[in-house]
This record gives sequence, structure tokens and C-alpha cells, in this order.
Amino acid sequence: MPTPDFVLALRSRIGHDPLWLPGVGGVVLDDAGRVLLGRRADDGRWTIITGMVEPGEEPAVALKRECEEETGVVVEVEYLLDTGVVGPITFPNGDVCTFLNLDFRCRWVSGTARVNDDESLDVRWFPLDQLPELNARHRALVLGAGSFDGVTRFVS
Repeated sequence: MPTPDFVLALRSRIGHDPLWLPGVGGVVLDDAGRVLLGRRADDGRWTIITGMVEPGEEPAVALKRECEEETGVVVEVEYLLDTGVVGPITFPNGDVCTFLNLDFRCRWVSGTARVNDDESLDVRWFPLDQLPELNARHRALVLGAGSFDGVTRFVS
């Protein structure tokens, strides 16, 4: 899904000035213990499945929506893994955003993983011992989700 309408409306008023936005991330695991990752179209990096929470939307509902929109996969959101601030990020168009992210462990329910929108170049399942290059935060989330102990982490 492209930039949400509510962000476009804000941008029409504030230009590229910084925005504070709620975000979600999902470490999606299948029955074989593999993780679903997407390769971003804007910078080519592999990441967990991420997205923005729409106004009034529950974070877990937002993540389920993002997973299906971006990958064609239906998930069950199981646990909150982590909360943390990501950014500020300056996007190629000059927009600046900082995200308050809520990251969840999710279980694959149905669907075949595929590129399902224009936000990804590739979508693929990876064994936890064969991960592509990920940023440090996403690598820690993925590896932590595989052995989750029920304790949510709060990044300082």
C-alpha cells in the first residue's frame, strides 16, 4: 500500500517536516520455524514485515493487514516482543519520520508468500540460521522471536 491518506493530508500542510507516527513490525514464523522477510523496494534492504497504524486502528489489526497487503500471508498475532523508537528517517522524497514501533511475534495461518504490492522487491521464508543481512534491531527481533520467553523488551 502506498503512503496512507492521513499521512498525505498531513504532508500537504507541513511539507517534509518531521512526523511522529505509530508503526508495527511482525516477525512471522511458519510451522517449520522459518521467518518471513521482505526486501524493500525503496532501498533494497531485507526487513521484517512493517507498516503504519491507521488512525483508530488497533496495532495487531494493523499488522495483520500489512502482512496480507504486502505478502499475501494471513497471520495470527501472538505476542508483543518489543517496543522502541526508530528514526528519525529521511525518505528519498525528503519526508522525515520517527516511528514508535510495536513489534510482534506472529504465526503463519495461510497464504503463499509473494510480492503483493509495490513496496517490496522480494518476499521469502528464511531458516533462522540462514538469514540475509538485516539491520541489528531486526536481527535481534528475529532471533529473539524464535526463543521468546514471554517477556516483552523495551528498548532504551
